[in-house]
Amino acid sequence: MIKAYLSLGSNMGEKKEYIDEALRKISHHPDIEVLQTSSYYETEPVGFLDQDTFINIVTEIKTTLGPHELLNYCNLIEEELHRKRVIRWGPRTIDIDILIFGEYQSQEEKLTIPHPRMTERAFVMVPLYEIARDIAIKGTQIKDIISKLSKEGIKKVI
Repeated sequence: MIKAYLSLGSNMGEKKEYIDEALRKISHHPDIEVLQTSSYYETEPVGFLDQDTFINIVTEIKTTLGPHELLNYCNLIEEELHRKRVIRWGPRTIDIDILIFGEYQSQEEKLTIPHPRMTERAFVMVPLYEIARDIAIKGTQIKDIISKLSKEGIKKVI
């Protein structure tokens, strides 16, 4: 089994309920085991700023799925939870990103792992650090990445 980390976020409607439903769907897949999940964090939007705040979490899983199979399953969950891709970085019911997938690395347009902008985003790195304090991303320890990020606009809510 491969250990992977997923980021989940929502900023439409019942945000926490969308995240909880996505987590239920992830955990009910026969080839995925959810190991641990971070606290819930309220965060300011990035990119397209004229939208509501987000709720974000990170979850650690083990899976026998390949990276593309996991991506397809995450996209299916987004579709089932009515995600619409209208505005880049715009409002969404649910967003599920694969952050890290074992030692796998890819620069494909459809699947870039490690996630290309994760180390720039406190809304990803803070919850990831909460559950994985000893990992390295592209050769840099997570504590060193976290120390350089502004934590303004991110607060633990649950």
